[in-house]
Amino acid sequence: MSEVLPMTAMTATAAPADRITVRNLDKRFRGASGDVVAVDNVSFTVRQGEFVALLGPSGCGKSTILNMVAGLLERSGGGVAIDADPVVHGAINRKVGYVFQRDTVFPWRTVEANIGYGLEIAGDSKTARAAKVQRAIETAGLSGFGRSFPRTLSGGMRQRVALMRTLILEPEILLMDEPFGALDTHTKLEMHKTLLEIWERERQTVLFVTHDLGEALTLASRIILLSARPGRLKEDFEVPFARPRDPVALRESAEFGRLYSHIWHSLGEEFRRTKAD
Repeated sequence: MSEVLPMTAMTATAAPADRITVRNLDKRFRGASGDVVAVDNVSFTVRQGEFVALLGPSGCGKSTILNMVAGLLERSGGGVAIDADPVVHGAINRKVGYVFQRDTVFPWRTVEANIGYGLEIAGDSKTARAAKVQRAIETAGLSGFGRSFPRTLSGGMRQRVALMRTLILEPEILLMDEPFGALDTHTKLEMHKTLLEIWERERQTVLFVTHDLGEALTLASRIILLSARPGRLKEDFEVPFARPRDPVALRESAEFGRLYSHIWHSLGEEFRRTKAD
């Protein structure tokens, strides 16, 4: 197990522009036959306004890392900091928004009520809440569906509702755990377009978990590639494609194909290791 770094040391070494700092991160789960190592000695930073994808095969610890960054899961070793302040397990950081793997909309609430839920909890007035919700509905391309219930919406529309329910709180840092993984290819590309448009405008700091290389290349400025379990940092790739990006046109470009092939050689090794295990 890696030694837990004093948070004072993390504070001293974090550059002013670093929003997320992960140092020597470990996670072990207790199993019937002993400890299972999920994450082993992982270190990286995410800078202000950067869109970083955590990429790797299923079971490599991507979501586990994200949950430790969010403070939802206790670390076994190492340290995590947000703006050089230590992340405390179970504590709420209002700078951080989290979008889960599957839509988490409330079936008994309308689209308007779902999107405005966080504002309601925060104590915003009904008038202020209504104006913000209406803007969010328009941004997400959901005009005309404000009073609809989730059961009448497609999967992609429900995921837009879940995304806007997080974004309406204006988080400075956005953690996303394979939010589009259950969608078909066409709907996923539409969600990529929506997310990119919002990010281009707001420039939140994003840490995005995916096992889909094409998705990582479409969205991210950097790709952190993890090995098969136990998850270790294998490589860190810059994604040089110009912004703004058109998800469809980008995937048809020669530059996309070349970088995809380059990274796939490394990622493919980890997929083969997973199958071998």
